[in-house]
Amino acid sequence: MDRLLINGGVSLQGEIRIAGAKNSALPILAATLLTYETVQVRNLPHLFDITTMLELLGCMGVRTVVDEKLNVEVNSSSIEHLSAPYDLVKTMRASILVLGPLLARYGKAEVALPGGCAIGGRPVDLHISALQSMGANIVVEEGYIKASVEGRLKGAHIFMDLVTVTGTENVMMAASLAEGQSIIENAAREPEVVDLANCLVAMGADISGQGTDTIVINGVGELHGCSYSVMPDRIETGTYLIAAAATRGHIKVKDTRPDILDSVLRKLEQVGADIKVGENWIELDMHGRRPRSVSVRTAPYPAFPTDMQAQITALNTVAKGTGSITETVFENRFMHVHEMNRMGATIKVEGNTVIVEGVNALNGAPVMATDLRASASLVIAGLVSENQTIVDRIYHIDRGYECIEEKLQSLGAKIHRVTA
Repeated sequence: MDRLLINGGVSLQGEIRIAGAKNSALPILAATLLTYETVQVRNLPHLFDITTMLELLGCMGVRTVVDEKLNVEVNSSSIEHLSAPYDLVKTMRASILVLGPLLARYGKAEVALPGGCAIGGRPVDLHISALQSMGANIVVEEGYIKASVEGRLKGAHIFMDLVTVTGTENVMMAASLAEGQSIIENAAREPEVVDLANCLVAMGADISGQGTDTIVINGVGELHGCSYSVMPDRIETGTYLIAAAATRGHIKVKDTRPDILDSVLRKLEQVGADIKVGENWIELDMHGRRPRSVSVRTAPYPAFPTDMQAQITALNTVAKGTGSITETVFENRFMHVHEMNRMGATIKVEGNTVIVEGVNALNGAPVMATDLRASASLVIAGLVSENQTIVDRIYHIDRGYECIEEKLQSLGAKIHRVTA
């Protein structure tokens, strides 16, 4: 099993390129099931989750071809199986995104109940009830969601009881081929939802309101192929910026989008970072200064993202002062706290809030990653530690960060991957 060895104490310096967004790429790959024609997906990140989604499409009989520029062409006209098996779904919750497209296009789908990071309840009942309101017959048995519909799905007025990104995406894809108009209220506003909607529009869908809490979809008879470039990954961008701030560094991230990172950039300015932005780049300079503690409350976009909570917690461990981090999205997302305390951090958990009292530096120690973003936070903790840190179970981090040790090495970090 691979692990990362980190010798901390180095300020990150230099430039890196940001990869395509995993959380856009996965639903866009699922959306290729909605047409018989070829869809070219560009700017895919090279991640384990992307490989898993391509394997899932392949096991259904879908043809995928990677060109010389690492763009992927997907053609589902050869599809043979309308089932997403447990062996693939268990490692990645996003596999449920094939449910809506399969049901809308073929009238039938069987998808194993999903797995993924153990960060709390993310029930699929919102997906199921929304599709049922569009005329689907759905039962959950033997660990599978088994869905069918007579004829086409019917447009419906759907109110999401909770803001759910994958739920919004699943319904939006299904509604694209439904008969009549669908309205999704309390829809997720995340940029990745907008990116999927824009891809669907490029395929011929009739969608408006993406980026607001009300999305209107007028179903069409069929969609066609297109070529679409996945947006940059805002979470990867934020992770490297926070790592640079924690290490008192100076970096420039390129091929990104500052316009979708307002909440993160505001917090980084509060910690003392000098931030400059261009159309597709962000520069952060701490001028060698120790960061100041900040207090954060996570919430759906455009608020501070839950996927950045663990990373900002790591920064607070070595910041001046005391900061509080309140998690409102997932109830089990503080599993990194115990590992950081083993490294000398002073963190107390009080319900859904952690209180972090900054120390001058952490002490390197063997630590274990428990989920994707916790993995990134432990890498940041290692970067600001004295002595060596060993991060185990890094298969989590490979699900969401492209070549993380190579990018950090290019910024001067003393980090390398070893096989245990």
